[in-house]
Amino acid sequence: MKEFRISLRDLCWREQARWGTLGVMSENGGCNQESILQIRHRVSLAPLTTLELGGAASSFASVDSVGMAKEAIRWARRNSQPLAILGGGSNVVVSDEGFGGIVLQAAPRGVQFQDEGSTVRVTAAAGESWDDLVGMTVAENLAGLECLSGIPGWVGATPIQNVGAYGQDVAMTIEGVNVLDLTSLDEKTLGREACGFGYRTSSFREFPDRFMVLSVTYVLQRGGSPKIEYRELRQALGIGVAAPSLAEARQTVLDLRRSKSMVIEESDPNRCSVGSFFVNPVVNAVTLARLNQLARASGVLEASESAPSFPAGHDFKVSAAWLIEKAGFAKGTQRGSFGISSAHALALVHHGGGNTGELLALAKDIREGVRRQFDIELQPEPVFLGFPTSNPLTL
Repeated sequence: MKEFRISLRDLCWREQARWGTLGVMSENGGCNQESILQIRHRVSLAPLTTLELGGAASSFASVDSVGMAKEAIRWARRNSQPLAILGGGSNVVVSDEGFGGIVLQAAPRGVQFQDEGSTVRVTAAAGESWDDLVGMTVAENLAGLECLSGIPGWVGATPIQNVGAYGQDVAMTIEGVNVLDLTSLDEKTLGREACGFGYRTSSFREFPDRFMVLSVTYVLQRGGSPKIEYRELRQALGIGVAAPSLAEARQTVLDLRRSKSMVIEESDPNRCSVGSFFVNPVVNAVTLARLNQLARASGVLEASESAPSFPAGHDFKVSAAWLIEKAGFAKGTQRGSFGISSAHALALVHHGGGNTGELLALAKDIREGVRRQFDIELQPEPVFLGFPTSNPLTL
């Protein structure tokens, strides 16, 4: 088995044997010393999120090794502090009250490629930039992640959310997730089945207090063709004229996401968001038929038209953006410090100076409007931190 390394930065696990030949390297080729745990208090979480919202954590620590994570967890136990895990902050909504415990930002770094002929195992630490990793794999001509280009955040969040876009999700390529059990403090690897993947969810999301993701292993195809199943992507690539390369697929995805303000750029007025705030509802045939009936009766659809939907196994995935707009919430709508992105109806944008309560008020209004119009209840996509429930839109 051939192995080669790229982008090994600041990775210094105490449990080195788990990584085999991945080893630990620093910029000068030597092993970094184990970092010293630093616990800070009353740390604002807003700057650590793409929404730039929320209160402070009672305590906070950035951990870049298993040893540091264990030490921080033991500290939390000694001081009777609740524990929460934060990654890149691109899919989290923090309450105005903040979090009354310790927030650990899981930031280990390192990437390993294991060449096994037609397939390559790519293991990336939780603190790696997701889009940087996708770029690396495309540059190495490895298929499996190309349609997930441009998604902000870190690698560690990808199995939690079962991150997906344009017909791909990470569950298609994940072989295993290396985790720290937050109860026993044992390190273990969970196979794909144990991860409980579903549409934009997983067992990690269902049981957020159980594990901290340390690294993720993806199995990719060397020289494989890009997965082009999503209609919009096929049209943008001009499928049928010539088979696109992985690099062409990645660039087209980036262009599409940028046109919808789904690539975070400082100059974009829609940049302060969590991307899609609601997931596309998955409904059965009976519910879809009722949706079409209600839409036609209200004049939203002509008698010959149907709501945009896509097969999802035996069910159907309905466009949440379409539901939102047809319920009367147009792109570019603004209420005080918040609004709907001018480029995509699924993104709720913070224009500055607002608070999380105002964001939730807008989200609740949208959710209720869709329910009244179409009898479908939208579910939020981001993770909520510092709230008494996992879905504060129901409060």
